[in-house]
Amino acid sequence: MNKIPYGRQNIEQDDIEAVVSTLKSDYLTQGPKAREFESKFAGYVGADYAVAVNNATSGLHLSVLALSLSKGDRVITTPITFAASANCIRYAGAEVWFADIDPNTYLLDINSVKELIESKPKGFFKGIIPVDFAGLPVNMEDFRALADAHNLWIIEDACHAPGGYFIDSKGEINLCGNGNYADIGVFSFHPVKHIACGEGGMITTNSKELYDKLKLLRTHGITKENMQENQGDWYYEMTDLGYNYRLTDFQSALGISQLAKNNKGVERRNEISDIYKKAFEGKIKFQDLPSSRYNAHHLFIIEIENRKKLYDFLHSNGVLAQIHYIPVHLLPYYKKIGYDGANLKNSESYYTKCISLPMFPTLTNEEQSFVIELILKFKSL
Repeated sequence: MNKIPYGRQNIEQDDIEAVVSTLKSDYLTQGPKAREFESKFAGYVGADYAVAVNNATSGLHLSVLALSLSKGDRVITTPITFAASANCIRYAGAEVWFADIDPNTYLLDINSVKELIESKPKGFFKGIIPVDFAGLPVNMEDFRALADAHNLWIIEDACHAPGGYFIDSKGEINLCGNGNYADIGVFSFHPVKHIACGEGGMITTNSKELYDKLKLLRTHGITKENMQENQGDWYYEMTDLGYNYRLTDFQSALGISQLAKNNKGVERRNEISDIYKKAFEGKIKFQDLPSSRYNAHHLFIIEIENRKKLYDFLHSNGVLAQIHYIPVHLLPYYKKIGYDGANLKNSESYYTKCISLPMFPTLTNEEQSFVIELILKFKSL
């Protein structure tokens, strides 16, 4: 059997044709495809606005800047995430404060966040960045209530979760990134994510003010909106110090094609998850699925003793399992600046046991059965 990665893109002929068509068009960047992708993505998640960017890290960076984060400010996030969720805070010169995870969902624990907020004077923190880790949506309604009580903004890191949702107290479905409870949502289009653009990202919001700021900052801080009658089309103004974080048109064309398949892909990911759960129920711990939530399943994670031995065993048999993630506060950069003493026992315990199994829509039943057999064999050794 060929090697089985933990995740992979699925590029089909229609995806290729969409990219080739755009490559043959008049615009490779700053053209109509990027705007079309933004419109279709906003419609997909149910947000009012979307801003396409060259990757999700750029999206997180622009988000904190649009929310006026600055040196000396403080933001709470989870240590169980890719480093970019925390790094964006540091890019603005602000301080990262980590709260612990729920040991069963692996999501940022709202009680840990509440305890941290209430341990400091009012106004100590500026915002919260919860992560829809592995594709499991955070209950943003609960976080919004907590944030409102302390005058905090929320950025939803939804990079793992396009197509995931939770049902709020009114019985309404809230797709990740729809902006009903978070100020801003951020998505990733890295190849191992649901929607592959090579690289790329999207920022969503329901705030026209934030949308305008995000667009300005994405494109060098330059605008043409103040052109006077006696000035030509060449005229522009740089009103802020921005960045070149644009997404190309040919990447956007691929994103549009991939977006149209996401619901089908998420359905298949949940079929794969159900098979894993049936095989491991009562034998191996896996991520909980709280009621009224739909997991988009970027990852399927189990916890197991002797994790390194299982990792080596799987790799020796061609199953390229992965670890998600080393807790951010234990990375050398964060330890160096003083985070190594953080009391985050659930996160550190999780890290000693977690391993991500193959999870992607084109994973075959035969391949998944092989993965399951190997894990159960290891468990019985």
